Amino acid sequence: MEYLPLFLRLRGAPVLLVGGGTVATRKARLLLRAGAALTVVAPRLCAELEALLAEEGGEWQQREYDPEDIRACRLAVAATSDAAVNAAVSRDAHARDLPVNVVDDPGLSSVIFPSIVDRDPLLIGISSSGQSPVLARILRRRIESLVPAAYGRLARFAGRMRERVKSAIPEDTPRRLFWEEHLEGALAEQVMAGREAEAEEALERHLEDTAALHRGEVYLVGAGPGDPDLLTFKAARLLQGADVVLYDRLVSPAIVDMARRDAERIYVGKRRADHTMPQAELNQLLLELARSGKRVIRLKGGDPFIFGRGGEEIELLARHGIPFQVVPGITAANGAACYAGIPLTHRDHAQSVRFVAGYLKGDSVEHDWTQFLSPTETLVFYMGLVGLDVICAELVGAGRDPDTPAALVERGTLEQQRVLTGTLATMPAVVEAERPSAPTLLIIGDVVRLHGDLAWFGDAPGF
Repeated sequence: MEYLPLFLRLRGAPVLLVGGGTVATRKARLLLRAGAALTVVAPRLCAELEALLAEEGGEWQQREYDPEDIRACRLAVAATSDAAVNAAVSRDAHARDLPVNVVDDPGLSSVIFPSIVDRDPLLIGISSSGQSPVLARILRRRIESLVPAAYGRLARFAGRMRERVKSAIPEDTPRRLFWEEHLEGALAEQVMAGREAEAEEALERHLEDTAALHRGEVYLVGAGPGDPDLLTFKAARLLQGADVVLYDRLVSPAIVDMARRDAERIYVGKRRADHTMPQAELNQLLLELARSGKRVIRLKGGDPFIFGRGGEEIELLARHGIPFQVVPGITAANGAACYAGIPLTHRDHAQSVRFVAGYLKGDSVEHDWTQFLSPTETLVFYMGLVGLDVICAELVGAGRDPDTPAALVERGTLEQQRVLTGTLATMPAVVEAERPSAPTLLIIGDVVRLHGDLAWFGDAPGF
């Protein structure tokens, strides 16, 4: 290990920055955020740095660097385009055993700036030891996606409660286990969701009686239309902390695999006329798992509140006082349409969009079809494959033009995505010939004409 990672407290400390250009501005912004008393030495400042110093504070000495500038500072940073000046700053700082950073020159530096994930007061520094700053920035972006901003709130909460917990649990090991449990449990989720008062009350209850039964929590999570990259940061984080994951048929295996390795996984999938677990039984299972102290993820394809029966699943929890959270997902209409190159609204084609349940009740799809006749409105039918013939016939019978474009998106956003196009008059024959299988989404409207021009993913035949 060539460098020892340290975090340097600079609040109120004198820091010298030599240079006035764009690179110096980036360093100045970071140093000012750390609370440094910054002095910038440079003959000229770029407009951005001049504005930054005026707004955030800091002194500008408009001249060339002088070796005496080193004398009073705690850290020196050289960020000029003049190699001789940078070398002089490095030499003078080393002579005084003063930490010095020369931007993009590790050989002249005794300290280097890492790429930073800032979740103040939680800070994560990533360094390549000066070998590849770009790689460090790439890793920072990846870590940022795994560490949401709410972790800063959690760190502040833990800091505020630290002495309280220490006084209640003086022994090191039990105290560590207490924090490990609650910083990854329901209490942490309450804090990160902004429910700090509720979390503080819960923490006090646990401290007063650590043997008390822990109440679990349920997270109703939208898994999106299939592509794991469309999962929200919050959904991915909750998957890593859940004790039990209940998932349905529309959730792709790649998303289920994102759950922590030792989590229990329960398949509760449904397809037409074949429910692995009846809805009432599923609702009761969520309740019992939460009552036993489990953190339960209910993974639902798309968004839980758009044809996902999410409201039914949390009604029972609410009646019994079980805490829950709902995490939205990208609904199938948005995901499938985007991946198929079909904008659901477009200035020249459609000014509104309507989401419609397309499943059959008996032998009919029960709607007032006269509501669906506007040529400037896009219709999106969920679960409409079995009833597609009825849907097309009813729309035409109610007065919609038989030549209205239509598209059936099969397995939208996944590698196996297929888009079948036609019109209200021809789609039944297209589906009969191509034999698509669920999950599918039926899009009807003039926007479907754009599929051939805008599709970028999977099959993209012209309309």
